[in-house]
Amino acid sequence: MADAVLGVVSDRYRIVQNEEAFQFTDDLLGEGVTYETAGSLQGGKKVWMLAKLPEKYIIAGDEVTPYLVFFNSHDGSSGVKVAMTPVRVVCQNTLNLALGTAKRIWTARHTENVLLRVQDARETLQLANGYMAELGKGIHELTTIKLSDRKVQEFINEFFPVTEDLTDGQRKNNLRLQEDLKARYYNAPDLEWVGKNGWRFVNAVSDFATHADPIRKTRNYNENLFLRTAEGNPMIDKAYKMVLDAA
Repeated sequence: MADAVLGVVSDRYRIVQNEEAFQFTDDLLGEGVTYETAGSLQGGKKVWMLAKLPEKYIIAGDEVTPYLVFFNSHDGSSGVKVAMTPVRVVCQNTLNLALGTAKRIWTARHTENVLLRVQDARETLQLANGYMAELGKGIHELTTIKLSDRKVQEFINEFFPVTEDLTDGQRKNNLRLQEDLKARYYNAPDLEWVGKNGWRFVNAVSDFATHADPIRKTRNYNENLFLRTAEGNPMIDKAYKMVLDAA
């Protein structure tokens, strides 16, 4: 929108144009990184670019492709942010788990100094590769955590409780959501060969969190889902913690 106000900032704020903010990503292309797509959010307050890293990872028998999402804001809320967004190829489930051993989001400098930009690009690749290495370890641990059907139901109840204090409509909605998540855990074709373990449950929750239709879709639903997917979905993070705590 022309002449729209994007944010209120102090007099110390320096405007960083998208071309300048994302300059250092050009230096990543020399390492085999490719741009996939780009867009804007919140009426232009945030812009983003999606880049695919060249490495292919086989984790727990599945191909996982690492993506980086680059964000720049024009409302003073943040500088350039980089977010890891690994995707399980067979089902397009997002697996940017909140690991305690590796960053999944970090900030990047916007600088006109080519040497600093190249250094920042290399650090970004190191952080990305470090995250993927730790993700492999985290997913392997999930495969070793066996889950009984009773424990899975306890997890699902925690996400969507059916309690006396709810209205009939809320109970009905939560029962529907429970059945949806159960179907993704027990019946998803891509999980047929996976045992009843934490890896299966986290995948089911990721599938639900990113692909299930909400009961009510707000005007900003798709934008908010994109941000949650790129920066870390609380529901997936909760499922991961649930499984680790149950080990």
